[in-house]
Amino acid sequence: LIRGSVMNSSSNFNWEQAKYIADVLVFNHSGEHLKDTEIQVLQGSWEGLTYSDMAERYYLSINYLRGDLGNKLWLKLSDALHEKGISKKNFRGALERASINQENFKGVLESAFQDHQRFSPELNPPRSAFSAVSDLPFPEGAVSLESPFYIERPGVESLCYEAIAKPGSLLRIKSPRLMGKTSLMIRILAQAQTQNERTVYLDLSTVERSIVSDLDKFLRWFCVMVSRQLQVENQLQQYWDTDILGSNDNCTVYFEEYLLAQLETPLVLGIDNADRLFPYVEVVEDCLGMLRSWHEKGKISPRWKQLRLVLAHSTECYIPLDMNQSPFNAGVPVELQEFDHRQVYELAHLQGLHWNDAEVQNFMQMVGGHPYLVGLGLYEVGTGKTSLDQLLQKASTEEGIYSHHLRRHLEVLQQSLNLTQAYKKTVESPEPLALDSMQIYKLHSMGLVRQKDNCVIPRCNMYREYFSRVLSV
Repeated sequence: LIRGSVMNSSSNFNWEQAKYIADVLVFNHSGEHLKDTEIQVLQGSWEGLTYSDMAERYYLSINYLRGDLGNKLWLKLSDALHEKGISKKNFRGALERASINQENFKGVLESAFQDHQRFSPELNPPRSAFSAVSDLPFPEGAVSLESPFYIERPGVESLCYEAIAKPGSLLRIKSPRLMGKTSLMIRILAQAQTQNERTVYLDLSTVERSIVSDLDKFLRWFCVMVSRQLQVENQLQQYWDTDILGSNDNCTVYFEEYLLAQLETPLVLGIDNADRLFPYVEVVEDCLGMLRSWHEKGKISPRWKQLRLVLAHSTECYIPLDMNQSPFNAGVPVELQEFDHRQVYELAHLQGLHWNDAEVQNFMQMVGGHPYLVGLGLYEVGTGKTSLDQLLQKASTEEGIYSHHLRRHLEVLQQSLNLTQAYKKTVESPEPLALDSMQIYKLHSMGLVRQKDNCVIPRCNMYREYFSRVLSV
């Protein structure tokens, strides 16, 4: 019925079978698959975790898990399995009974197996999202809202959506370059729009150096761009008092007395590539200090409660900031992680690559789970430009598709002799290596190492092979 031994005796009943049966039956009943967050609750419950444990693992609030998400999940399963009273304590037995009574569900399971795609990898690989390899988009820039290639990270999206719904909130998204910060931000803003909130998206990477290096010019630009996106008249001349107030105060007054005063609904302000400011110490200190003060005002002022801030920045730049002023130790932090095995498997099959677990594992051992590196590799193989074996053989070479990425990291490393020597020791060591805390912090922020307790190892074999070669010269 389901291939292999998926529906064998209850003594062999495991998590993958339980997830599969739950998803199939919920889809058959409601026409919708289980959401990622629901699968997380299901798996956590299967493993015997408390809601408190799950809140910590998945970065979700315990009230949301217990009160909203959990209750709806158990009700879904009750309806789908036609059993009343399914709960966190007894759902395993209900799903196991469904597996034993497979004949009762034969038509349902058989139809779902043939027609639908979002099951566990071992049971039914996802279908390709495109009918021809020529349709595959090159992996560059943000993943659009309409793209089938956006892969959710467990608990991250739901955490962000929950955070921006709160008055005066501040959400901080950070990761190394090309990890998906912009893709996540545009989804946060789209979610806000569904709640009838106003949204503004500012990409600081596009700002000219002559503007971003001058605090007054930058904050004027900032106010004008927000005004335009809100489609309100530019009133800077009326509110900008250079004789008495400083630039930060003028910007604050403009927002408080003009922009926010006109809004009847909350404003979600997304500031992408905030690290564009980092080279300009005076600008970044004043500007980020101002944003921090806005967040603090939002705790007490009705008007400032209307403003919700979303900041995204790369972790590859370092700035000495006053921690009492910086917004980087306030609000809700979201650090994007690399894709795991399941996510790479799903993305590969969406692109028409029917890799098995071993092939996914070999690919990830070489390039890790960095979204851009994964996407580029899948694109090259998926479009027939190379094979998986050829990609793995050339990944760490100057001829390989990752050469530009590797050289960029090399250029950054070479700006610091101390960091270069530390990473040279790391890639040459067969065992996890102990470094000082700042070296670990910087190398991890660049995405070059994985942390194991107080030691580090290269993040992937490609980094070990490439930097062992180039740093030994």
